[in-house]
Amino acid sequence: MTLVCDAAAVSADGRRVLATVSARLQAGRVSAILGPNGAGKSTLLSLLAGERAPMAGQVLLDAEPVHRQSAAALALRRAVMAQESAVAFEFTAQAVVELGRFPHRRQPERDEAAIVAQAMAATGVAHLARRGMHTLSGGEKARVQLARALAQVWSPPAGGAARWLLLDEPTAALDLSHQHQAMRLARDWARQQGVGVVAVLHDLNLALRYADDALVLGGPAGCTHGPVAQVLQPALIAQVWDTPCQRVQGADGAVQYLFG
Repeated sequence: MTLVCDAAAVSADGRRVLATVSARLQAGRVSAILGPNGAGKSTLLSLLAGERAPMAGQVLLDAEPVHRQSAAALALRRAVMAQESAVAFEFTAQAVVELGRFPHRRQPERDEAAIVAQAMAATGVAHLARRGMHTLSGGEKARVQLARALAQVWSPPAGGAARWLLLDEPTAALDLSHQHQAMRLARDWARQQGVGVVAVLHDLNLALRYADDALVLGGPAGCTHGPVAQVLQPALIAQVWDTPCQRVQGADGAVQYLFG
């Protein structure tokens, strides 16, 4: 039920260490990975996904090194939404979402088509089902890719293993409304279905509003991890991003920051 970084070295080129990360990420919570450009956020996400091995230390999924687990087994319980998801062929939006069900082809669910339809409805792209991906805007493509990731981990795997959504800048191409819709969806999946959500974000206020935990790369400590409200304090923000901020509280009680 955990993704653990045990002194895992995040490196830029296999030689230069950007950060050494020790953190325990829990299923059922939203963890935001934050930091300035070049801090190693996407690299860290690839370590968590098992797509590469850390230069030092280890990343464990349920006490086993994640990069040593088979890709087929990992695909049944964790989905990755990459920062850039170019489609090589002229797939429709529905076909891309259907690719999320490919890992389950040997043991399909009773109604695979319904899973795809529900995933597309959850991200608001059902009306784009027959559209070619090349005809979609950047934000529409991002929501299709999020639907694909949801479809991949739609149902709990046999044996009760935790599911994980690993999202690299899922809100970058989205307008304001869709940013909040995507993050609310991620939070709901974590709280209601026990899915572990790890999202690389640039917007600190989105992290404050929707994440449970924050993992910040950069600053004197190199890596700071903990409950989001405790981690994202003005002093740390000034150290990591070299930007002053002012704390405000919304009518709903949510803490947000004004910058500049």
